[in-house]
Amino acid sequence: MAAEDNMKKPRLAVVGASGAVGRKVLDVIEVRDFPFTSIDLLTSERSAGMWVSVRGERTQYKKLTKESFDGVDIAIFDVPDEVSAEYVPFARDAGCIAVDNSGAFRMYRNVPLVVPEINAYALKGHRGIVANPNCTTAITLMALAPLHDRFGIKQVKVTTFQAVSGAGQAGVDELERQVNEWKQGAELTTKAFPHPIFGNVIPQVGSFLPSGYTTEEEKLRREGAKILDLPELRISARCVRAPVFTAHSIDVMAVFEDRITAAEARACLEQARGIDVIDDPDQSEYPMPLNATGKYNCKVGGIRKDCAFDNAISLFVSGDQLLKGAALNAVQIAELLIK
Repeated sequence: MAAEDNMKKPRLAVVGASGAVGRKVLDVIEVRDFPFTSIDLLTSERSAGMWVSVRGERTQYKKLTKESFDGVDIAIFDVPDEVSAEYVPFARDAGCIAVDNSGAFRMYRNVPLVVPEINAYALKGHRGIVANPNCTTAITLMALAPLHDRFGIKQVKVTTFQAVSGAGQAGVDELERQVNEWKQGAELTTKAFPHPIFGNVIPQVGSFLPSGYTTEEEKLRREGAKILDLPELRISARCVRAPVFTAHSIDVMAVFEDRITAAEARACLEQARGIDVIDDPDQSEYPMPLNATGKYNCKVGGIRKDCAFDNAISLFVSGDQLLKGAALNAVQIAELLIK
């Protein structure tokens, strides 16, 4: 009973708390009034010792070590894959549940890959580790899963337009720097991306595989099939980096088992959790990164019958990849764990 009471108001840790997603986790915890008995903010040695306000109280960043999880009930990880791969097992072995936002454990058979609005039931099988999907996967499936539940999805073709902040602070700095270089008439310098991103789109997110697809595109394919529990689902993706600071957008074409009309798809999505339908083309109203930035719900619109395939719908979705694509989704998982 004592353990049950602890999970109603857990001892919480945020790993990578000083990073962009970690700071968003702290914001979401405050906005959603997430209950906790205590909170440890774990970071690299570089940030350890610095102070930050959490719910109006000064809290100090602590250096992440393998002993950091003693007495912790839930740890939200927002760190690179290699850091999660090293430290998540320490959390699990200490009796802590790790909610991991990296790609280190997503495709492990015994690790649930969870979007709470879609497959919360998968949490029941966790063994101390729960994975957050890739941000593009989560945003895409927020629009697709409600339609799949009603009409049965067969195959999907997507093109993404991904914000520079998806590459971290270096991506944001690069776009800002190139804007200033362009204003000054200087040559655009590149560090974070293989080509200038200002005034450009780059059809590469991640590294290329022998198949010709990128690692980001492969994540969307494999993770989408796992979350929807459709091992044979065919998803073809092209992921494109766009000169946008925040919020990923995805153009989606999906073919379904059952007959579907645009009106039926719109009505289905209007009833779905975590979605705002913005779909009035006569008034030039449709999802855009600007109206998704900083918002918890994903924006879906441009809903129309696809003219090339039978039983197919095209739509456009935008979502804040730092929120529903990362921090918000992780906190929602933690909320389900304490329930």
